Parts: sequence; C-alpha cells; structure tokens
Amino acid sequence: MAELITRREGAVGRIVFSNPARMNAMTFDMWRALPEALAAFDADPAVRLVVLSGEGEKAFVSGADISQFEQNRASEEARTAYNEAVEKAYLAPLLCAKPVIAQIRGICMGGGLGLAAACDVRFCSDDAVFRMPAARLGLGYSYTGMRRFVHVLGAANTADIFFSARKFGAQDALQMGFVRRVVPASDLEREVGAYAAVIGENAPLSLIAAKAAIREVLKDARDRDLAVLQQKIDACFASADYTEGRRAFMEKRTPDFKGH
Repeated sequence: MAELITRREGAVGRIVFSNPARMNAMTFDMWRALPEALAAFDADPAVRLVVLSGEGEKAFVSGADISQFEQNRASEEARTAYNEAVEKAYLAPLLCAKPVIAQIRGICMGGGLGLAAACDVRFCSDDAVFRMPAARLGLGYSYTGMRRFVHVLGAANTADIFFSARKFGAQDALQMGFVRRVVPASDLEREVGAYAAVIGENAPLSLIAAKAAIREVLKDARDRDLAVLQQKIDACFASADYTEGRRAFMEKRTPDFKGH
C-alpha cells in the first residue's frame, strides 16, 4: 500500500514515504498528504523538527509514480490538479516553520530530488544515487522548482544535472553542496537521529526565527516581509526561553526550553 507513515519520537516528527513496490514513488494521494502531515507537526508544540525518509533500504523517493500518469495526466484538468498537488508538496517543507531534515538512503530521483531540495538540511547514505531525469522524459521544470535548485546547488551544478539528466552519487552530491553529510548506510539512522537530538534541545522560537530569516533572504526583494520576520525575532527576546537560556549559560548547565 502506498502511503505516508507519520509518527512522533520525542521532539522529532517523522514522515516516511512508503511505496516499497515502486521504490517509494509518490502517488497522487501521497503528494496530497504531505502538506497535511507537515502542517500537523507544525501545529504540535511537542515537535521541534521534522525528518523525512523513505521506507526500507532501497530508496528515499524514486520520483512520481509513473503508473498513474495516464489516469492523472490524461486531460488538462487532471494535469492541472496533479501539478498543483505536486507543487504544494514541494512547498510544504519550505512553509513548515520548523526545521525539516531529509534522510536519504538509496535512490533519490526526480520528484524525490525535488522534495529533498525543499528541505533545510540533507543527510545521505554512501550508497545514495541521485538523478533529475526531466530531460529524458520530455518534462519542463517550473520556475519555482528551478529557482529552488539554483539556491541549493548554484546555477552551474543545476545546469549540469538538468542538462545531462545523469546519475550521480553521494560524494558528488556532497561536493555540490546538496547534502550536508555522507555517512555509511548502516549509520544513517543513528547519525540523523543524533543531529535531530541536538536541534531538538535548542530553543524552538529561535529555530523558527532562523528558518524564517533564511526563507526571507531567499525571496526576491519585493516579496520579503521583514516586519513579520521581526515579530518572530522579537518573540525570541520576549520569551521565557530567552531568560532560561541566559541563566543556563551563567550556571553552566543545559537549558530546558519550553517554546514560549
């Protein structure tokens, strides 16, 4: 059964792409479910960050489930609905106020690469394989999607992977700056868990303000809302967590942040 599996592990919300029969390819329903799943974790005060991963050891997300294309892209109306669902899914990690981490093992291609690019930080296993096959399928990539890749990879690397549609491995992804770290496949879960634990101990309002600031920097200047960003920054300084952070620093202890 193709689905998203969600669970909470302490301060970490986990979303697992599960379609193992098709290397975790995204169905129409999975695309539609992702924004809802992220929004639910965003609204949960116990969750401080979200980790996206694929079920099993073979794939993060292999792309869109092509077996559904005839059904979901047969008419202009169907194509519009499908493309809207995909774009909303791509935007969901960006719109989530909390950090979103991609835990990539195995295949990460097409739509999977787009989803990973929308996350804030990416870890991958040493056996990860990446590809953007749009040019092999005759597909055009949207402005917003291409802009996202250029921000993450730079123009030259984006041109390379889109023009060539080539496969590339974990070390190439690291050299491009697409992933933050490459780890042995057997250690990926532990490494991402340890990194998530570090983030989860930090002040939630500070995490939200930092992500909001990064998001505003990446926008076109005319689209920036610095007033809203300043409200998030001001909320940090007005919070009990700011007082707790100062006291913990002076007392040389680990702060106990509450998110307010």
